[in-house]
Amino acid sequence: MQKFTFKTGKYSCQVLKMAAEVCPCVYTIGELEEAQALADALAGQKLTLVTIGGITWEDELSPWSATKYFHGGQDFTGGADTFIHLVGAQIVPQAEQGLGFVPTYRVVAGYSLAGLWALYTLYRTNIFQRVVCASGSLWYDGFLAFMQANQLKPRPDKVYFSLGDKEKNTKNKRLSVVEERTYEAEKLLQQQGINTVFEKNPGGHFQATTERLAQGIRWVLL
Repeated sequence: MQKFTFKTGKYSCQVLKMAAEVCPCVYTIGELEEAQALADALAGQKLTLVTIGGITWEDELSPWSATKYFHGGQDFTGGADTFIHLVGAQIVPQAEQGLGFVPTYRVVAGYSLAGLWALYTLYRTNIFQRVVCASGSLWYDGFLAFMQANQLKPRPDKVYFSLGDKEKNTKNKRLSVVEERTYEAEKLLQQQGINTVFEKNPGGHFQATTERLAQGIRWVLL
């Protein structure tokens, strides 16, 4: 396994080349110290794993401004479009120039709000061909309506959805619609002929997060 890191502005990025031959490139959002655990969960897969750290989740991963969803949190500022542009213009080229090959395709994989952002990229850029939306925050105000009103930039090869089977069991009415909205989002993409799956995992939102993300990545790589 070959590894190198680089910085772009405030973002720290790590590239783990897990195969010697030409392979897909998987982009994830997370802290760099978490990257090895995900790589271990994906052992045996032929891919390059790129982890982008240093994110302010309520900014870079939110598609538009919205109020915070829990006491003590921060409001969402809607910086996703700016971040998507930076990823495409700066991070992807820097990550891939050291590979020695052009990836067969690109995957964007995210958990929670990063899962929402991963799905949102399909409406804003054509750089990713496969998406993992693991326990994605599809409860986000107006997101399903946005999907219904907008066209996909690329036609993705595959889109993976997942949720914990207890995630909808919350007293927060705003978050409790997450399962319903995820079903609707998958149905919308299926109606457009896109290959999707929606898997349910035991437990709530914060259980087995690394394995759940790896599970989605394995599926889109098939």
